[in-house]
Amino acid sequence: MSDTPRAAHQDAMLKRLARIEGQIRGLQAMIRRDEDCEAIAQQFAAARKALDKAYQELLACLLEEAVLDPNQDSSATLSRVRNIFTKYT
Repeated sequence: MSDTPRAAHQDAMLKRLARIEGQIRGLQAMIRRDEDCEAIAQQFAAARKALDKAYQELLACLLEEAVLDPNQDSSATLSRVRNIFTKYT
């Protein structure tokens, strides 16, 4: 990847997803070891929160692209932003 802002965002997102993947693998291991349900629930909550945060970052990227698109007038931009919120939240 190059040193563009987009490449930096992609790299950060991939790292975030790799951490989440590790959390999920940890959850699988906890279940296989028959660990305490509350401990598993706590790890589930952490993984869900991490995934929600990654998703919020992606939505922010979508919104930035919509708002910063020089080829759209403000009415089209607002329509696109509304569509993003309606479709993805």
